[in-house]
Amino acid sequence: MSVLLYRLGHACARHRFPVIGIWLAVVVGLVIAASAVGEQTSQDLSLPGTDSTEATDLLDAKLPKEANGTNPLVLESSKGRLDSGSNKKVVNATVRSLEHTPDVRSAVSPLSAKGADALSKDGKIGYISVTLYDGPDDLTEDEAQEVLDAAQPAEVAGLEVSVGGYVGQELSRPSTEWSERLGIGAAVIILLVALGTVPAMLLPIAVAITGVATGLSLITLLGHVIQVPQVASTLGTMIGLGVGIDYSLFVINRYRQRLAQGVGVEESIARAAATSGSAVAFAGGTVVIALLSLVLAGIPIVSALGYCSALVVLVAVLAANTLMPALLATLGEKIEAIPVRKKQLHHDDRPHGWARWAEGVAKRPWASLIAAVGVLVVLALPIFDMKLGQEDVGVLPEDETARQAYDALTAGFGVGENGPMLVAVDMRPPAHNDQKKLNQLNQKEQAQQQQEQNAIDQQTEELVEQGVPQDEAQQEATQQVESQSQQSPKQQQQLQEQKQFLQSTASDPRLVKLENKISKTNGVKDVSQAKVNKPGTAAVFTITATTAPSNYATSDLVRHLRATVIPEATAGTQLRAHVGGTTAGYIDLADRISDKLPQVILTVVLLSFLLLLLAFRTVLVPITAAIMNLLSVAASYGVLTAVFEKGWGNELIGLDRTIPIESFVPLFMFAILFGLSMDYQVFLVSRIGELHRDRLAAGEEKPNRGAVVDGLASSARVITSAALIMVSVFASFVLNGDPTVKQFGVGLAVAIAVDATIVRCLLVPSAMELIGEANWWLPRWLDRFIPRVGLETEDALPPLPEPVPAPAQTKA
Repeated sequence: MSVLLYRLGHACARHRFPVIGIWLAVVVGLVIAASAVGEQTSQDLSLPGTDSTEATDLLDAKLPKEANGTNPLVLESSKGRLDSGSNKKVVNATVRSLEHTPDVRSAVSPLSAKGADALSKDGKIGYISVTLYDGPDDLTEDEAQEVLDAAQPAEVAGLEVSVGGYVGQELSRPSTEWSERLGIGAAVIILLVALGTVPAMLLPIAVAITGVATGLSLITLLGHVIQVPQVASTLGTMIGLGVGIDYSLFVINRYRQRLAQGVGVEESIARAAATSGSAVAFAGGTVVIALLSLVLAGIPIVSALGYCSALVVLVAVLAANTLMPALLATLGEKIEAIPVRKKQLHHDDRPHGWARWAEGVAKRPWASLIAAVGVLVVLALPIFDMKLGQEDVGVLPEDETARQAYDALTAGFGVGENGPMLVAVDMRPPAHNDQKKLNQLNQKEQAQQQQEQNAIDQQTEELVEQGVPQDEAQQEATQQVESQSQQSPKQQQQLQEQKQFLQSTASDPRLVKLENKISKTNGVKDVSQAKVNKPGTAAVFTITATTAPSNYATSDLVRHLRATVIPEATAGTQLRAHVGGTTAGYIDLADRISDKLPQVILTVVLLSFLLLLLAFRTVLVPITAAIMNLLSVAASYGVLTAVFEKGWGNELIGLDRTIPIESFVPLFMFAILFGLSMDYQVFLVSRIGELHRDRLAAGEEKPNRGAVVDGLASSARVITSAALIMVSVFASFVLNGDPTVKQFGVGLAVAIAVDATIVRCLLVPSAMELIGEANWWLPRWLDRFIPRVGLETEDALPPLPEPVPAPAQTKA
């Protein structure tokens, strides 16, 4: 690999302008293409084999109008009720406007009999139930905006308008602009301090931004081929900036070291590409493999995040190994121009501060090891209380329409209204009306009519005996009986509705029993009347819980319905009922991830072990690296749980209450963190391994200790600088209003900080010192099968040319 990258570095340096031109053309072309087709993201939560997906599939096949549920377009009046005066006209006009919107299938008014439950008791809050042709996986941002724009009559009249459901989620994407600016600003400062000159600082920023622009454009285009989640572009930005700057920094650092030793510009670039570039390629490949291993979970949303993030990392590796050499060649020795301080940091292999630190760790390895493990264990302790949940719209910024709809629905109808669940029922045999109860009702009506007629006849006879003429007596008796037994309009309406219900297939006794059983379950606020398709083969009704969608009690309710209530209600029948909808989909996602997380962890650890075995040609280093990385990830999980679930300091990151950890965050975090932590492992241990080989070749009796000390001393500064940049980039995204992005920001920032300090600068050197020469043990039989990668080594490269002496100056 080093020879290949050495030649590539030479080629990119020699043909610097064509390489830069190609990159510019590719970036500009991709950005234009992405802008032309537009971004298309998906909120698809389908998981083959889960109950929520079974519900969706059933409805797609037999009740397609109900498959995606409805989106509440919420109207709130500060003056008067919505069902009276001018407000009533405005609501009706808004409904008509929605019905004329292309993607709207239907819009049910809260003022209609069908939508009466969508009007609050005080009449000031109501919502129009909007059903779309497109589901959450097909809806575009423009289509979602058209739905909200259709409420213009209400906005003009002064009503507060917001939209929830998957339409609201599509429109509620907190901007990442300030996070990006802050992250890049922090990187600029750190690079200025670490590299000391303005040109050296600018190069990693330029390469990272180029890589991010390329990666995000590719993600946008990929969204038209596969289902890409909304958060993918934000994660791509976070990871792209972090690894893009880091990888470039490692290459620049090695280039400047060679340049300071008197090596020519092109040769310095080629050797930087061969050494640091090979480490970048290997480390980036580890990250890519770790991310792609998420596919094994069989979860579409997680797989898509893995694809997108791996794509961004791959672009960052390509940019560091092609664009960076071309830019270095363009600058040449001018990279040292415009210094920001009088005294530059030495580019030697042994910075004095880190050398003293390394010596201290080597002298007290047991104390260092115990201290490092102790800190990691303490940080990881809250992990035992970690529970996976779903995104909480209620903590989005208040200027987002989804949050506004959430708050209005909570105020008007209760928090459970924000996450209704669908119960899809496969009717076997087909549904039929409750003829028995209908006959009973008809018989009751007939008996009541007969009773009234008897009363009229009796009253007529009495009046005739009193001398009243027959016709007048019958008329007077009829009026008296009817006035005594007359029903109120409301009673008449209820009777008529009951008859209509019993005449419909929704009155099927099996279905009614299921609805009643669910409605009496603790935690259920309301159950709607079922809708049955014309053949009677499928039905659907809605459950509203008493708790918020993100509340753990809601998850327990769904599991209880599936495990106990529904089986008991359908026992002895051929009905098959499934609980679906977005809320249930997130619950199934959390359960599936909990089941798959151990498998993914084992796969990533095994792949990382094999890659490190290939890189370092030793057995114990990959084993200890895997253990240390697991401790690092556990510590980040613990901090994540403490902040978001326990609320320790959550007000510092813009939250006013605890929230659940998004189900896919730990799974995705593990892959990216295990991959990124391997970056620093590769850069540190490859340097230690190179020094160990040199000392072993020089005949030292115990070369391990000196290699560990010198390796840490020479690489710690650049590793900590790179980690500080990545921590700053990740931490800047905590400012984002999306709670899921906040969780990624906190988790990734903590993990990188822990890994680059406690693990890489304390735990790794102390463990390698205690293990001693066994670090480099490799069975002979295995040595014959493993190819030689040669990371961070120049053994296979041509010898350095002799430095050209400076010409002697002659006196005038």
